[in-house]
Amino acid sequence: MKARRKLRIRPLLPALFGGVVPLLAGLLLATPSARAASLTEVTDFGNNPGNLRMYEYVPTSAGANPPVLVAVHYCTGTGPGFYSGTEFASLADRYGFIVVYPDANVSGQCFDVSSPQALRHNGGSDPTSIASMVNHVVQRHGADADRVYVAGASSGAMMTNVLLGDYPDVFKAGAAFMGVPFGCFATTDGSGWNSACANGRISKTPRQWGDLVRAAYPGYSGSRPRMQLWHGTTDTTLNYNNFGEEIKQWTDVLGVSRTPVLTDSPQPGWTRTRYGADSTQAPVEAISVSGVGHSLPTSGMTARVISFFGLHQATPPPTTPPPANGACRVTNTVSAWNNGLTDNITLTNTGSSTLNGWTLAFTLRSGQAIVSGWNATFAPTSGAVTAKNVSYNGTLAPGESTSIGFQATHTGDTGTPTEFELNGSACQVG
Repeated sequence: MKARRKLRIRPLLPALFGGVVPLLAGLLLATPSARAASLTEVTDFGNNPGNLRMYEYVPTSAGANPPVLVAVHYCTGTGPGFYSGTEFASLADRYGFIVVYPDANVSGQCFDVSSPQALRHNGGSDPTSIASMVNHVVQRHGADADRVYVAGASSGAMMTNVLLGDYPDVFKAGAAFMGVPFGCFATTDGSGWNSACANGRISKTPRQWGDLVRAAYPGYSGSRPRMQLWHGTTDTTLNYNNFGEEIKQWTDVLGVSRTPVLTDSPQPGWTRTRYGADSTQAPVEAISVSGVGHSLPTSGMTARVISFFGLHQATPPPTTPPPANGACRVTNTVSAWNNGLTDNITLTNTGSSTLNGWTLAFTLRSGQAIVSGWNATFAPTSGAVTAKNVSYNGTLAPGESTSIGFQATHTGDTGTPTEFELNGSACQVG
């Protein structure tokens, strides 16, 4: 028996179970008997280190090369329960995609999103088992390997974050209802419960969160999956603070600005923000639901997930690349003394287009204040700073670099700035 079967889940279960009742009541819109197809358990789907069970729903409307959606349940849930209690299968009937329902198959029915094995590509835990399920469906049904998506609630939302980090080569997009960032729930003591993360007490810079994702699959250089995030503002099981941390993480991973290109309210009580593009298939979309606790999704939300994935379309949505004028690399050289320092910054245009005017944004360390600068204008002098080009270095051809810098006072922290963004898009540092 695997050690993770002894996970301490008791603090999680009462709150989760309270959220399951409205979820099932609000989403039981189509029963299995109303569909021509039925849910089927697959008992031999390949490598299964997590000892998961697999269920699939193949609608009669599925044609050649159908897309695939993996729908991941919450703690205390099951694959069949998520099938009957959500709208994914009825939407599959309408749009012709296959749905895979993993089943945690352990006491408490939570997925492993905490162990070191779960947080790396082909690490040998639950994510590896789910990747095997996808491969099985692609081979058995001739499904489209270029149109594979994942959505989940609570424990399933955590798994959605993990799968996008572990397998960016498999999943094209994800939707997480009430989740936490990739790596937030990590533990090293064999426990599957991380109270600091659950209570919203873990905060990192966007770059730190992004580095956790990138470290899951070292050497991977392909495109990254898009992410849609949902969270209730009064969630006391997985604190609402995790919503903001997820936004930090996935905007960094996808190389887009954390400044929304759209903020609106598509329904009363909802606040939706889009990052990187104002489109239905934006790189990152986040929906905050006012006054709602740990009880998502509710009726109608999964239809918006399907639109975000592009599963309502006959052809896949185009991949949205990072803005060309935001591709950049930054290196720092800091020289410090008693209560002062200088920072020489080299900015390189790593994109394919010439920059005609640029703004480099970054965040100074606490206690640092700029007193003078060179080769750029800096404002304000502390906190979130922007450096703008001067007349003689505003044009940067692809591969070209320029050097800027500043002198600052400090109160002890002489570290380099963080969160570099060029013209609104994140830069590689180092």
